[in-house]
Amino acid sequence: MRILVLLALCFTLTINAQTTIESDSITQLDEIVLIDALKSKRSTGVTPSDIISAKVFQNYSPVEMVSALNQITGVYVLSGALNTNRITVRGIGARTLFGTDKLRLYYNEIPVINGAGSSEIEQFDLENLSQIEVVKGPKATAFGANLGGAILLTPKEALGLSTNFSNNFTTGSFGLLKNNLSFNHYDGKLRLGVQYGHMETDGYRQNSNFERDGFLLNTSYRLNEKSQVSLLLNHIDFTAQIPSSLGATAFAENPQQATFTWRASQGFEANNTTLVGVSYQRKLSENLENTSSIFYNYLDKTEARFFGILEEITKTFGFRTRFVGSFNLLGKSSQYTLGAELFKDEYDWDEFQNLYQENNGNGSLKGEQFARNKEFRTQLNTFGTILVPFTDAFTMQLGLNLNNTKYNFQDQFNLGTTNKSAQRQFKTIALPSINFNYQYSENQKYYANISRGFSNPSLEETLTPDGVINPDIEQEIGVNYELGTSLYLNDKKLHINATIYQMNVNNLLVSERVNEDQLIGKNAGKTRHSGLELALNYRLKMSKYLELQPFLNYTFNAHKFVEFIDEDEDFSGNNLTGVPKHLITSGLQMRWFEHFYWNITHQYVDAIPLTDANTISSDSFNVYGMRMGYQKKLYSTFTLGIDFGINNLFDSTYAQSVLINTQGFGGNEPRYFYPGNPINYYVGFRLGYRL
Repeated sequence: MRILVLLALCFTLTINAQTTIESDSITQLDEIVLIDALKSKRSTGVTPSDIISAKVFQNYSPVEMVSALNQITGVYVLSGALNTNRITVRGIGARTLFGTDKLRLYYNEIPVINGAGSSEIEQFDLENLSQIEVVKGPKATAFGANLGGAILLTPKEALGLSTNFSNNFTTGSFGLLKNNLSFNHYDGKLRLGVQYGHMETDGYRQNSNFERDGFLLNTSYRLNEKSQVSLLLNHIDFTAQIPSSLGATAFAENPQQATFTWRASQGFEANNTTLVGVSYQRKLSENLENTSSIFYNYLDKTEARFFGILEEITKTFGFRTRFVGSFNLLGKSSQYTLGAELFKDEYDWDEFQNLYQENNGNGSLKGEQFARNKEFRTQLNTFGTILVPFTDAFTMQLGLNLNNTKYNFQDQFNLGTTNKSAQRQFKTIALPSINFNYQYSENQKYYANISRGFSNPSLEETLTPDGVINPDIEQEIGVNYELGTSLYLNDKKLHINATIYQMNVNNLLVSERVNEDQLIGKNAGKTRHSGLELALNYRLKMSKYLELQPFLNYTFNAHKFVEFIDEDEDFSGNNLTGVPKHLITSGLQMRWFEHFYWNITHQYVDAIPLTDANTISSDSFNVYGMRMGYQKKLYSTFTLGIDFGINNLFDSTYAQSVLINTQGFGGNEPRYFYPGNPINYYVGFRLGYRL
C-alpha cells in the first residue's frame, strides 16, 4: 500500500507556476530561476541585514534549513539532529547547551519564542518560506535588541494576480519521505496561502526516527484602499527520537550508535504546537500607517529522558503594534517608527520517574511524579526609530528599545519550608542604536552601527543548585560596533559584502551542568567578540545557454574571554568556547538551457574549543554537496520538474554539533560530539499547475 502511495505522489509533484508581479513587472519563473529582486527587507530603514531566499535554498535539499542558514556569514548552526539545533550569531548563543536563545525569532513578524527567549527553528518547513532575513547583533530595535539579533521568517504567498497549485515530493536515504502540497491565490483583494507538509525519516543513527506534520494558513483581505486584515495559522506536530551525544571513543568507533541509556529508554520528544495571529493594517493618513497584531502560541511537549519524563505546556499571549510614518526633516523626506510588543507566557512543567528498566525492553514508562512547577514570564518591548537625512547620500538612523522582563516561579509540588516559589523582575534596560548609511553611488554603499543589547538568563540559569531563584543573576549586556560595505563591480557582475565588528559583553552567563538533568547559571566575566565577514558573488554569462555563479562566504571569529574566573580557575585570554575561528561556505551555481541547473557547495568548519581551558577541541572538517535538476513547462498551465542531490559527497566523518564543558557521570567519559550524517542521497519530483 505504501508503494502505491509513493507512486501516486510521484505523479502529483512540485514546482511553482510562472507568475508575473504586476507592481514592478518582475517575472517570477519556476523555483530554479533565482531572482533576488523578489526579496523584501522587513527590518527597519537602513538597519543592515542579510536575506536568503530561492537562490540559497536551491543549493540544498528541502530538509536542509540549517545548511541554508549556514551560508550566511557570521551565522553557524550546530545541528545534533533534526530536532536538536542551536543557532549562534557572531558567537552569541554558543555557550547554550541545548536549543537556541539570545536572539528573537519571528514568523511573519509574529514572535515565535517562549518567555525565556528560546526558539526552535526545526518547527518550520523550509518549503513554506519565501525568505529568511537575519539581523546580526543587537541593532534590530523594532524586533528586539537581543545580543544575537533577530531572524525574520516570511511564508510563501502568491505573486501577482494568480492561482497556483504545487506539490513537492522528496525521497532519499535513511527512509526519507517528504511531501509539501501548496495552494496560493491572489485576486487583488483576497490573498490566500495554504500548505500541508509531511516528513518522516528513520535517521542515520540508532534511535533517531523523526516524523512531522504541518499545516499553514496565511491569508489577508483588503477591506478597502486604506485597510487590510490578515490571519496566520501555523500548526506543527512532530515526534523525534533522541540518540544524544557521544564520547570521543564511541564517536571514533561507531558514530551511528545512540548513547546506551538513551537507546535503552528509547528517549524521544513529542511536540504539538499551534500559532495563531490576527493583524490589522490601516493607513491613517498619507504619511502614517499602523499594523497591529494579537497572537497566541500553544505548545504541548513531552520529552522522555532516561533520568525522567518531562511534560510541559506553554501558553503564550501577545500584542504587537507598529506605526510607520514620514515627514520633512532638514528639507528632505524622513521616516520614523514607534511601537510596542507585549509578550506574556505561562509555562507549566511536570516531571515523572522513567521506569524504562522495568518495562521489558519497551522503552520509557512514566512512573511517580516528583516535580510540578509553573512559571509566568512577561516581557515588554517598546521601540522607536527615526531616519535623519543629512544629504541625499548620507543618512543617520537613531533607534531606542526599552525592555522589561519579569519571572514569577511557582513550586506547586513542595510545601512549607521546602517550597521554592519566587519572583524575579529585572530592571528596565535602555538599548539605543545608531546607524550611519552612506550611498556613495548606485553601486557603492558604506554603513556603520553602534548598538547596545542584552540577553536574559534562561529558566535553568536563574536557579541555584537547590532549585531556588538566584536574586543575584544578571542579564548579559553588550555593545556592538560595526563597519561594512556593499559593492557592485564589473557592471554589477561582482557583488562584495564586507563587515568588521566588535561586540563587548559584560556579565557573561555561564551554564554549568551539576548532574544529568540540572543546569545552573552565573555571571562569570566579560567576552570580546571581534570578527570579519566577507561575502563574494560573481555572475558570469558564458553564452546564451550557460550561466555560472560562483560564491564564497568567509567568517573570521576572534572571540575571547577578556575576564573570566570560574571557581579559582582563570580562563581570561582564552578563545570563547563553542565557536570555530574560521568558517567558509563556497560553491558554484550553473544554469544550462533555462531548464537545467547544477549547484555544488562546500563547507569548512574550523576546530571548536570544547572546554573553557581550551584543552580539548573538535576536529575541523570539510563537507561537500551537490544538487542538480531539470524543469520543463508543459502546455500553458503545467510545469514538471525533477531534481537529485547528494549530501556529504566524499563521506567525511565529522561532528555536526558539539557540547561544551560537559562532564562524565558514573565513570563514563564526557559526551561532546553529535555525529554528522555520512554520504546520503535524495531525489525530488515536482508538479505545478496554474489556473
